[in-house]
Amino acid sequence: MHPLECDVLVIGSGASGLAAAVTAAHHGLQVIVADKASQLGGTSAWSGGWLWIPRNPLAIADGIVEADDAPERYLRAQTHSCELDARQRAFLQHGPEMVAFFQQHTAVQFQSGNRMPDMHEGDGSARGGRSLCALPFDGRLLGPWLHRLRPPLDIVSLAGMGIAGGADMAAFFNATRSPKAAWHVGKRLLRHGRDLMLYRRGRQLVNGNALVARLLRSALDLGVTLLTDKPASRLLGDGRVNGAAFADGQVIHARRGVVLACGGFAHDRQRIAQLMPHAPDGVQHYCAAPRENSGDDLRLGEQAGGRIGTPLSQAGAWAPVSRVPYGDGRFGHFPHLIDRAKPGFIAVRRDGRRFVNEADCYHDFMNALFAATPQGEPYEAWLICDHAAQRRYGIGWAKPFPFPTRYYQRCGYLHSGRTLAQLAQRCGIDAGQLQRTVEGFNHHAGQGEDPAFQRGASAYNQAQGEPLQAPNPSLRPLLHGPFHAVKLLPGSLGTFAGLATDSSARVLDHAAQPIPGLYAVGNDMHSVMGGHYPSGGITLGPGMTFGYLAGRGLSGL
Repeated sequence: MHPLECDVLVIGSGASGLAAAVTAAHHGLQVIVADKASQLGGTSAWSGGWLWIPRNPLAIADGIVEADDAPERYLRAQTHSCELDARQRAFLQHGPEMVAFFQQHTAVQFQSGNRMPDMHEGDGSARGGRSLCALPFDGRLLGPWLHRLRPPLDIVSLAGMGIAGGADMAAFFNATRSPKAAWHVGKRLLRHGRDLMLYRRGRQLVNGNALVARLLRSALDLGVTLLTDKPASRLLGDGRVNGAAFADGQVIHARRGVVLACGGFAHDRQRIAQLMPHAPDGVQHYCAAPRENSGDDLRLGEQAGGRIGTPLSQAGAWAPVSRVPYGDGRFGHFPHLIDRAKPGFIAVRRDGRRFVNEADCYHDFMNALFAATPQGEPYEAWLICDHAAQRRYGIGWAKPFPFPTRYYQRCGYLHSGRTLAQLAQRCGIDAGQLQRTVEGFNHHAGQGEDPAFQRGASAYNQAQGEPLQAPNPSLRPLLHGPFHAVKLLPGSLGTFAGLATDSSARVLDHAAQPIPGLYAVGNDMHSVMGGHYPSGGITLGPGMTFGYLAGRGLSGL
């Protein structure tokens, strides 16, 4: 097999790696992107596609102009730091610049999420203006490459159809209550059904699928070579990284350097056992990221002299997940990002007691479960709702009306009982305590209050709830059976422990010196937030920003 030549080799095809590829190609470099998977897009293609970029151009255009130091104060408070480090300062400085670059020079176009608040309230927090995501994209514009794009995660999507946040999702939740919402949903379903029959997949792309599609379109327009089924086995170079060898015997030489963007170690059992205390043998962690994210990035970087970064508060972007049986002995991992915050839901441990504000962010939810679980007990919880809530919002993989609950019950995913006592018996929950917990919760929820955990008090809680629910968008009593429950287990959306890098995304060696020709971005880069989770989009926001900076650095800028 003949060697290939390029200026820049990007290993991995998520949003961060593609951002580096597009930036470098825009500045005249010859770029190759190689991904071990058969489809492009990595975890980004499965994600909600949100980026956290304070003081971004879209917010400013909408009249949201915040104090220069507000984002810095927020990050200092959230990361428990007296001052920001060089990478955090670079992210805040260059994030808006990155957005402007892609808006002006590529097919990547964003829409603002100006009503999305930060996850936590406090010094420097904002109630909107820091989030954005890609505009929906017509998959036809990718031509044959549409079938090389990783489709939305099957167990989360509706027959492979992505549902965007905001008005789109609200229409699906209200389709049985509003003719306008029903009309919207009907059109979406008809179009998706037609696409499945004619093209074998949906062509109306939203969320992370739209972001990756726009990056792919930009890469193709700039002449970037895209390779799939291409796992890298080692990096090349002596003193300077200048290419990589691949498992199929292919060698790719890269004159300027290599960007690692493999997606982290979500399914690397050895690394999980080392870095995640709740999974000491590496198997009690259930990540929702693609199986190909198996730690290639860290191994390649360490072989080239790189090291894992420090400090780190948490090794992963925690999220509660439920295991979805596929029927052939395999399981999928459903991330519970939306249902927990809806009215009519609570979460309890097997002792029947609540342990968390269910409407807080997924990362905080899991930290609360870790803290509440006595030593020696499994890290498990139960998400419980009444029948009206399940029929309106669904619960995990068990979809809402008109999908029947019987299928999910038969396969063992959904547990149901006519009464709370019967549900508790079937789930192994303390029945008496569960009854007392629900009675106490209902007493206050009817008044829109939660004195135990202050659910619905924050702007983020309210944004995650149901706008039509008064007086608290996140609260109402659990009223009438049958009651339903799904078991929640420790999971994540991705990993935070990555290669140490500088403020230009260059990988650092054990002497804290840049390794010539080697960059790392996305989840291959040690968390810019130090393992903290200040807001939604803190993976893709820094990921694309440092991808942009890596592309500029490789271009000599």
